[in-house]
Amino acid sequence: MAARINYSIQNSLWLLNPLHSKATTHFRNRLKFRQNLFSLSKGAVFCSYATNTDKSGTEPADPFVLTTPLYYVNAPPHMGSAYTTIAADAIARFQRLLGKKVIFITGTDEHGEKIAAAAADGGSSPSEHCDVVSQAYKTLWKDLDIAYDKFIRTTEPKHEAIVKEFYSSVLANGDIYKADYEGLYCVNCEEYKDEKELLENQCCPIHLKPCVARKEDNYFFALSKYQKLLEDTLTENPDFVQPSFRLNEVQGWIKSGLRDFSISRASVDWGIPVPNDNKQTIYVWFDALLGYISALSEDRDQPSLRTAVSSGWPASLHLIGKDILRFHAVYWPAMLMSAGIGLPKKVFGHGFLTKDGMKMGKSLGNTLEPNELVHNFGSDAVRYFFLKEVEFGNDGDYSEDRFIKIVNAHLANTIGNLLNRTLGLLKKNCQSTLVVDSAVAAEGTAFKDTVEKLVQTARGHYENLSLSSACEAVLDISNAGNSYMDEHAPWSRFKQGGAASEAAAKDLVIILEAMRIIAIALSPVTPNLCWRIYEQLGYSNEQFGNAAWSDTKWGGLKGGQVMAQPKPVFGRIELKTGTEDGGEPAAAKQVAKKKEKKAKAQAVAEA
Repeated sequence: MAARINYSIQNSLWLLNPLHSKATTHFRNRLKFRQNLFSLSKGAVFCSYATNTDKSGTEPADPFVLTTPLYYVNAPPHMGSAYTTIAADAIARFQRLLGKKVIFITGTDEHGEKIAAAAADGGSSPSEHCDVVSQAYKTLWKDLDIAYDKFIRTTEPKHEAIVKEFYSSVLANGDIYKADYEGLYCVNCEEYKDEKELLENQCCPIHLKPCVARKEDNYFFALSKYQKLLEDTLTENPDFVQPSFRLNEVQGWIKSGLRDFSISRASVDWGIPVPNDNKQTIYVWFDALLGYISALSEDRDQPSLRTAVSSGWPASLHLIGKDILRFHAVYWPAMLMSAGIGLPKKVFGHGFLTKDGMKMGKSLGNTLEPNELVHNFGSDAVRYFFLKEVEFGNDGDYSEDRFIKIVNAHLANTIGNLLNRTLGLLKKNCQSTLVVDSAVAAEGTAFKDTVEKLVQTARGHYENLSLSSACEAVLDISNAGNSYMDEHAPWSRFKQGGAASEAAAKDLVIILEAMRIIAIALSPVTPNLCWRIYEQLGYSNEQFGNAAWSDTKWGGLKGGQVMAQPKPVFGRIELKTGTEDGGEPAAAKQVAKKKEKKAKAQAVAEA
C-alpha cells in the first residue's frame, strides 16, 4: 500500500540550534542500557499514513523512487550485490514502461574501519581505495545494463553536509546522548551483538567470525523511545515490510525490546566528524542510510536536508538483502521519525544467493565473480537466470550446469528459435513482408486471448515484485507461440498454395506479433535481447526506447511492414570439452553463431 507520513516539517527540524544545552542530555551506564530512557514528549512527531493516490484513482504524480543498498567498498562487488541491483533495475524499467518518472538510486558506502583497514592492506589511502572500488561498481553496473539515475558516494561533500544537518536535527530533538558501552562487536556487521544471538565461540551468525570485546565512549541514538511508535506503524501498515515473513521477523525484534544503539566511533578516523565533537566520527549506518536522501540533492544546489527531501522523498521502495533488514526496517524509520521526515513506503528484504549451500559474501570468501559471469555469458543470460530462477524474497542457489540449461532452453530455444524460424519462413515465402495487420490476422483465433491474458498476468507479477513469475508468464507466451506454430505447421500450408498459403502467411504475422509483445514485456529483465528482437521486427532503437507497457496491446504490427533478415538473437551457451593448460575443464562460453552459413542452415533446419 502506497503510504505517506503526515507531519509538520516545521516540527523541530529546520531552525533548531543543535548546540543548545537543553537539547543535549548525557547518560552514562555500562554493559546494558535501561529500556525506555525517554518517554514521548508532547511535541513528538506522531506518524499516520494516507494513501498516495487521488480520488480518481489515477497514478500518483510523485516519482517512483527506488533504492538499492549503498554497497560497502571494503572489497570489489560480488554477485550478491549484483543480484540486488539487477532486480532493482528490472523493477525500475517496468515502472518506466508504465510511464512513471523513476529515480533509481544506487551507490557506495565509503566510511568505516573495514575500509580504512582494506586500504592499508592494499597500500593506498582510504580515499584512493574508495575511488577504485566505487568505479568497479559503476563498471559492473554498465556491463549488466543497469540504468540507474543517481549514484551517490558517501564521501561526496553534499552527502556529508546532509548527514551533519540530519544529525543536528536528531540531537536537537533530544534523541542523541553520550554514554560508555562495553560489549561484543562484529567488525563485518559494524554492530554490537547480543550474546544470545551469537553462535559458539561468540561468532556472528551472518559472517561466522568471532566478535571482539570493545569498550567505547560513544554517542547513542534513543531507539527505545520509538518502540511503541514502530509497533503501531507496522500494525497499521503491514505492507511496509515485505515479504510478509520478513514483517514477522521485524515485529519479533521490536517486541523483544529495542535497545539504543551507538551512532559514533571514537577509534575510527575515516568517517564524517560528529558535528559537536570532532574527536568522534559518525557510525557507518547513521551515515550511509542518509545516502538515500542525499542522492536526491542536485549537484548544482546548495546541499540541504529540506531541498533533498523535497526532490522526491519518501522512497517508494528500499530493496535490500535480508541481512540488513534490521537497519532499514527498525533503525532507519526511528531515525526518520526523530527528524520529522516521512518514512519510505516499502522495504523489501530479499534472500541470499548461495553457493554450495552457503551465503555468498566478501567476508566469507566464497563469492561468485559477476564480472566473469558477464564476460562468459553476457548480461542477458546473467540477468535472466537470477531473476527467473530465484523466487524473489527467498534464497536461491547457483550452479553452472543449471545456469546453462535454463538459459539455453528459455532464451536460445523457446524465445530465440521461435523468432528465427518464423522470420526464416517469412523471408522464404513472403519476401520478409507482413501480408496483413496483426489485428486482422488474429480474428477468430484464441491465441490472441491467450497472449492478452498472459500479458496481464505478467504485469500483475511485476507490480507485486514477483519477478520470477513475471518471467514465467512472458515465457508462456513464447511456449504458446511454439505450440501454435507446431499445430498450424505453416511450412506445410505454404506448399499447398491458395487459401492454405494465405492462412500460413497470417499465422506468421500472429507469431511475430507475439514476439513483439514479448520484446516489450521481457525488456525489464533482458533489455539487450529484447532490443535485438525488436530490431528484427523492423523497428528502430528510438522506437524501442519509446515503447511503453501499453504497447503490449495486441495489434502493433501492420501489413506491409518489412522484417529484418533472420539471424539468431541469442547464441546458445556451449561447454567446451577440452581442458586448459592446467588440466582443469575449460569454462563455459557463449557461442554466438554469427556466420551467415550457419545461421541459414539453422533457420532451414528449425523451420
